[in-house]
Amino acid sequence: MKQLAQRGVALAIAVFLVGCATVSPDGGVGDVQALTQGKTFVARPIVGRGPSAQTDQAIADLLAQPVAEDAAVRIALLNNPGLQSSIATLGISDADRVQAGRWANPHLSLGRFVEGDRVEIERILRFDVIGLLALPWRAKWAGQQAELAKLQAAQEVVRLAADTRKAWINAVAAQQTARYMRDVKESAEAGAELARRLARVGNWSHLNQAREQSFLADATAQLARSEQAAFSSREQLTRMMGLWGTQTNYRLPDRLSDLPGEARQIADVEAQAITQRLDVRSATMETAFVADSMGLVKASGFIDAFDVGFTRATTFDNAASTRDTRRGVEVELPLPIFDWGQARNARAQAVYMQSVARVREVGVLARSEARASYHGYRTAYDLARYYRDEIVPLRKFINDEVLLRYNGMIVGIFELLADARTNVMAVNASIEAQRDFWLADTDLQTSLSGTSPGSLSKMQATAAAGGEAKGH
Repeated sequence: MKQLAQRGVALAIAVFLVGCATVSPDGGVGDVQALTQGKTFVARPIVGRGPSAQTDQAIADLLAQPVAEDAAVRIALLNNPGLQSSIATLGISDADRVQAGRWANPHLSLGRFVEGDRVEIERILRFDVIGLLALPWRAKWAGQQAELAKLQAAQEVVRLAADTRKAWINAVAAQQTARYMRDVKESAEAGAELARRLARVGNWSHLNQAREQSFLADATAQLARSEQAAFSSREQLTRMMGLWGTQTNYRLPDRLSDLPGEARQIADVEAQAITQRLDVRSATMETAFVADSMGLVKASGFIDAFDVGFTRATTFDNAASTRDTRRGVEVELPLPIFDWGQARNARAQAVYMQSVARVREVGVLARSEARASYHGYRTAYDLARYYRDEIVPLRKFINDEVLLRYNGMIVGIFELLADARTNVMAVNASIEAQRDFWLADTDLQTSLSGTSPGSLSKMQATAAAGGEAKGH
């Protein structure tokens, strides 16, 4: 008896503590910012929850000067509507957490029955007892779902930061290429005009003139493509930052950042990915939560409802001018005739096995992506450095030598122009190699400490399946 009383007191305390839960003032945004610290390419990520005068002023200050890559990421985290929609789901999850800690309101039933001169008034007050007993677990489960929602929102933040940085890299590189192609086109126009004049006075063949005209046509087409690529990549960056109207008139730096002096050396990329990635942490946490949910399913078995009602019925006899009152208690619970809970238990077991397999899948994916991204990073760095230290200086040396020979009247203008054409490919390839390195650097940092681009949707589907297992 004493042990039963102690359990009752413990349950009452748990119910009281659960009932005291309140909605988080910031909707969990602070926790998300803490989870993404050091994973978003900015020192202190600030996630915006919606439009405000303070946010607009911060964005205006960042747009007042050429938008660097960290500024682009900051603007996206403050202003991206898609991210704000994901952050809003945190508020929903937090509200569900608090709601799960509330005991269901009692039901009051009123009935009036007439039989001749007799009138009966019946009042029944019903309480969901099984809901009260399961209240601590349901509150715990809702809290676990809120933690999962924070991890998923953190992954959205990391992914947006990575995508914004990559969009910025592509936009600046495309702008740099377009600017260079304009110079190439101007050079081609000068060569074509010189060839036209020489051919007109008979000092140049029409075949050579056609070759110069063909180079001009090709340069014109490449300029159009590069300008379109620059426009498209800039618009992609604009969408990431959530800008519109006059805000789209922002400026970008003239060129990408220089290569670092040395490539990063990472001893064990797999271990770093397994210990730091948010999707690995989320999948592991989710499996533990699903395992907890199986406990309630097995404990409740085929009894998933239990109501207690307090009845008070008063009968008025108008003919005899009397009144009779009766009181009582009624209990309502399902009869285990057709459903003994085997299907619910089997479903909970299947969901658990699914989550275990999901952990293995995420682990394999994280290890593989870490190895692939690091290999791609090192290859991109070596290639970009090779262009910077070998190919571009060699092409410049050749160009300078041809220019000396042209000044010494050893070679003609068209030999100089032909060498300039060859130089076009080397410079463009160097810009692309530098761009590819910074893209690889972004992928490496994301795959080591952030998340996988395709993991979040699967994780959300698995979490939904776990929620259905709890509901059934």
